[in-house]
Amino acid sequence: MTDISIADAVDVYLERKALGDPDGSGAGTYAANAESVLRRWVDWLVAEHDLRSVSALGPDQMRAYAEALRARTDEGTYAASTARTYYAVVRAFLSWCVRSGLRDSNPAAAEDVTAALPPTVDGDAGSKPGWTADRRHVLERHVRERAIAATSEDRDRETRRDRLREYALIALFLYSDVRGSELFRVPRDDRRTGAIWDDVDFYTGTIRVLGRSQRLEEVVLPAAVRTPLRRYRVALDPPSNDWPLFPTRHAPSIARRVREVLGERGHDEEAIDALLAGSTATELARERSIAPPAITTEGARSVLKRLCREAGLEVDGDSLTPRGARDDSRGDGRYRREATSSSPALRASVMERSIVVSTSREGPGSIIDLPARVVRSEERNADGEPGPDSETDPEP
Repeated sequence: MTDISIADAVDVYLERKALGDPDGSGAGTYAANAESVLRRWVDWLVAEHDLRSVSALGPDQMRAYAEALRARTDEGTYAASTARTYYAVVRAFLSWCVRSGLRDSNPAAAEDVTAALPPTVDGDAGSKPGWTADRRHVLERHVRERAIAATSEDRDRETRRDRLREYALIALFLYSDVRGSELFRVPRDDRRTGAIWDDVDFYTGTIRVLGRSQRLEEVVLPAAVRTPLRRYRVALDPPSNDWPLFPTRHAPSIARRVREVLGERGHDEEAIDALLAGSTATELARERSIAPPAITTEGARSVLKRLCREAGLEVDGDSLTPRGARDDSRGDGRYRREATSSSPALRASVMERSIVVSTSREGPGSIIDLPARVVRSEERNADGEPGPDSETDPEP
């Protein structure tokens, strides 16, 4: 087995991670986030153990590293979850070394080694495996900062929409009680075709979904979800309210839906071919208000996996999963109720409303059009919080 230095192996590992998805938004972000952790670890090995070789690294050094992280936690420099995240980054790198044939085993995986890590705090006791409060914060901060950068910088419209889409998706995973099977399309279940914008009521701060009971339920959307979701909707600009919250980007699926709907509308094959010859299926779907299919639950998991990788969140090479993302300390079902028969306010086009203003502004009984954000600035939603379009809503 050819021996190489740990520093050189880290260089190759980070390069491979950076090139893992060269066409994806934020490609190489995982490498950027993991690099600082791995570089500090390499420097620590040299300073504390004069160790530079991949093959020479053993459980004793990794146990010492775990103990060093615990000491930093005890002195208050790191949170316990932060220390464990740093160790997980190193452990993922060593797993890659094993898969690449640089080592026979992972010295960071032994039970007596990991036992030296700081224990999880009480606040993390209810978290699913791999998820901690710190990791949720890292992921949310990663997508939020990219969304802010995309909207403040001179970025193309598609990039802005993609970043806002990712932010909205992660916010729903982290802060709402909505399940993946209620948001996305389940291929083997004809009833679960994915949530659409007609299901969202920004005024009351709820989303209507098909629950496990197979009945429609309304789920409360906290402010941490409403803000990114509302901004994503503006960027997406759906041509109709039956548009999915998260439409698929699979071109054949969109083309198949366009052909099907145009056929139902009376177009023959020759006319459909002519229309598709002049526009892409995606363009035609928007032009003719033909809602594409929603992404599938598997597609959503793939997005989360990529974003976790880009944010530097891996657990021994495995990304975190949607099921564990939500903080269940609030109790499942607490923010759910059976759907009412009233229509969501979004159907009534809440983005703009007419109101009567005071005489001091426009004269007696004047009626003007103002954005819904201003109209409802003093209203309260079903949670008793300021209205979803209130000026008090937090910025991302």
